[in-house]
Amino acid sequence: MDIPRRPGETVMPPDPLPAPSSAPLAATPTGGDEAGSTAAPAAVEEVLTLRISLGEEVVGEVRTRFRFDTERPYEVLLTFHLGRPDEADWVFSRELLRDGLRSLSGQGDVKLWPAYCPCHGSTLHLALDSPHGSALLEASRPMVQAWLDRTYALVSEEAERSHGPTDAQLSELLAGGR
Repeated sequence: MDIPRRPGETVMPPDPLPAPSSAPLAATPTGGDEAGSTAAPAAVEEVLTLRISLGEEVVGEVRTRFRFDTERPYEVLLTFHLGRPDEADWVFSRELLRDGLRSLSGQGDVKLWPAYCPCHGSTLHLALDSPHGSALLEASRPMVQAWLDRTYALVSEEAERSHGPTDAQLSELLAGGR
């Protein structure tokens, strides 16, 4: 159906993210057939709506996909759909997100901390800085915590350690990559 438009009016592209729902999204389970498989999902995804401030006066909402992949259990991927064809991806450690739900966490480009807002209740603040700009985002702390809990149900903190480089490997890399 064509909607009448005024001359010069721009049309926003359709939103590629599914509408938020109360049910979390999970990737297709690995192994077996989709209908009868009892294997754990390879990823945990959920789309949450975050409040965003890009400056003193610009406040709005941005739909954000939280993604955790069991192949890279030490990291989380947040994809911000900005209403344009491009999306903004941020990758940071799952530990940083976990710690940010409890207290101030992070430095440099990513900082997280819990807060309480009379209008929105228990929240998680995310401050992001890049060469392209900065943003302050606010998410529902209980919803982020529930999503994070599902990631730890798939890959525990102890099991996560076996996926990453050892301290010796990191030291070698930082010393010159020999």
